[in-house]
Amino acid sequence: MARVAVVGAGLGGLAAAARLAALGHAVTVLEQAPQVGGKLGWYARDGHGFDTGPSLVTLPQLYRDLFAATGGPLEEAVDLMRLDPAVAYRFADGTRLSVPGDAAAVPGALDAALGGGAGAQWAALMTRAADMWRVTEQPFLRSPLAGAATLARLARSRADVATVAPWRTLRGLGTAYLRDPRLGTLLDRYATYSGSDPRRAPAVLATVPYVEQRFGSWYVRGALRRLAEAVAARVVERGAVVRTGTAVERVLVEGGRAAGVRLAGGEVLPADVVVSGADAAALYADLLPAARPTRRVRRDLARSTPSLSGFVLLLALRGRTAGLAHHTVLFPGDYDAEFDAVFGVGRHRGAPQPVADPTVYVSAPDDPATRPDDDSESWFVLVNAPRHDPAGGVDWDAPGLADRYAARVLEVLARRGLDVRDRVRWCVVRTPADLERDTRSVGGSIYGTSSNGARAAFLRPGNASPVPGLFLVGGSSHPGGGLPLVALSAEIVAGLVGSA
Repeated sequence: MARVAVVGAGLGGLAAAARLAALGHAVTVLEQAPQVGGKLGWYARDGHGFDTGPSLVTLPQLYRDLFAATGGPLEEAVDLMRLDPAVAYRFADGTRLSVPGDAAAVPGALDAALGGGAGAQWAALMTRAADMWRVTEQPFLRSPLAGAATLARLARSRADVATVAPWRTLRGLGTAYLRDPRLGTLLDRYATYSGSDPRRAPAVLATVPYVEQRFGSWYVRGALRRLAEAVAARVVERGAVVRTGTAVERVLVEGGRAAGVRLAGGEVLPADVVVSGADAAALYADLLPAARPTRRVRRDLARSTPSLSGFVLLLALRGRTAGLAHHTVLFPGDYDAEFDAVFGVGRHRGAPQPVADPTVYVSAPDDPATRPDDDSESWFVLVNAPRHDPAGGVDWDAPGLADRYAARVLEVLARRGLDVRDRVRWCVVRTPADLERDTRSVGGSIYGTSSNGARAAFLRPGNASPVPGLFLVGGSSHPGGGLPLVALSAEIVAGLVGSA
């Protein structure tokens, strides 16, 4: 039995802790915040409640696997409901598209909204994406990142390499299949699921909409925070200890291997294994002593492009909005301008800035747990934003910036048909700087590093660090961010550590 210290009670850290405790290890989870969940956060006030991170579950089978491996069925712990429609889109030309929750019905809905032929174009792309998923799921997503060995697994046949097309971008793949520019916009959006720019992100990200439509978009009744609470409960049931309000200030290394952690205040917790769910950039820059074995990882992090962040409004609203879907996305007329501004490229080269005319994402669950009464709504409103970088980009703590930009977002919502300014009871603004403070994610980068560039996935830190006994889990490490991938990272780490 090994003593395991898990740094961070985000969903990745909790999932790893549950698996390791079930394998017989003595596990202690250490979380700086007063509650578990990490970026899967919750904000409540005056009867209004908001999930402040992910708003849907895809690939729920991964969480069924987690719960089955640690003691009991997922459905006994949370109440999952499949969303139908999965999402509603509004394009700049006024077109509205409601995407069904059943993948078989998607082509027909596309034809009805966008015109004949749109469904066939999308179906052909999804067939290609299904082949990409078949090729990459086991050798990449479910296996440790191992440099040349991973490349060798992916390249086991020329046909597989041609299917994945590592030389092609997501935008480039879309151009080859999609003649309707609105379909191209729809595909581009999925690059943001990894905090990336579709013009630089790899074509294999086409697997994201494939997975979302093939396996469904799911919501947890009572809000997604229930999922984090359920995993935390499973951790405790398996005999582990969860300590909230406990910040880790150092990962200790003795004799060249991880030996435990030092907490804020000076307490030392010895451990045979340390699993870090902290942001990888923060781990290697702040928590881990600089040493020769970590030079390559630090260099790779320096060469990678940080993921985008997000600017959030939590809107407590009077009244109800007729016909509003659980998820609504309102697109701008110039999507490229958004990516230029967020990443400081193109027309904004070297100067990231808040997006003047952003895509707006609204999550408005029809869930009594999120509102004080049936004549109220709670909206989580998100726009893509450059990370907090006072030295070389946007200083989100600059006086007045957050309030001015919040007013801009509300104006954009109004211009696109969702004017709620006269219904706002109150509004809480959360900037990339707030996300950095709350979660210790450098700059508030939601996914750590982006997928910008053909080699980006191989620059992302692996689950086994160069320091023996130190492992990484969560969205900033392999295989990436989002609820499905952090569950896979936990499964990989548990396999690397092994049974007691």
